[in-house]
Amino acid sequence: MNGIAMYTNLQAKSAGELVATHAPLVKRIAYHLLARLPDTVLVEDLIQSGMLGLLEASNNYSDTHGASFATYAGIRIRGAMLDDVRRTDWTPRSVHRKARHIAKVMRQIEQATGRDARDTEIAEMLEVTLDEYHKILQDSSCCRLFSTDEMDDDDGQTSSENIVDNLNDVDFKSALVDAISSLPERERMVVSLYYDDELNLKEIGKVLGVSESRVCQINNQAMLRLKSRLLDFAPSE
Repeated sequence: MNGIAMYTNLQAKSAGELVATHAPLVKRIAYHLLARLPDTVLVEDLIQSGMLGLLEASNNYSDTHGASFATYAGIRIRGAMLDDVRRTDWTPRSVHRKARHIAKVMRQIEQATGRDARDTEIAEMLEVTLDEYHKILQDSSCCRLFSTDEMDDDDGQTSSENIVDNLNDVDFKSALVDAISSLPERERMVVSLYYDDELNLKEIGKVLGVSESRVCQINNQAMLRLKSRLLDFAPSE
């Protein structure tokens, strides 16, 4: 066996070991995402697409990415699942436009006042009632995934390469930490319980003593607030 063949075989073996070791990560991410997706999405489909993402990660990962393999793979796995969901995305494009508009309105209010934008102020600038604003939050959160490691462009699509680049950017990571720590207390708690402790929306509702739908609204408002504070890192228009 020549040197190239030996090297190829070693690469394949290493990739196979990474896939086998991190296969449980795919299942964990799939069930975590499933709680926020429509009933029509099957966990088996998420796992299947996630395994493809894991395989891609194992083939492409190197230490130069600046993150551990688990972190890098988690991004790829989640991205592969989201891409699969988006192929059959039932959410009207208007919902995505409204979510992006909310983020921009939040930014305008916070830059003008120097404090967190309030629900009533956001609703007023959107020229909708408070109930209508909460409905927009409900729609844009529970029917569509958004998180701090998914920066959407104006078409609502996610670039995995941009995600990885952002995670490796020192300025972005510093800005993200600052943005999370400066969230209103309840929003910061929901983010921590969901993304750090991996509780689902129903479990968080029990902790906070509110309904699952209200947790959904709080979580999405937190994500949009983070997005508004990280707009400088979004893909240029």
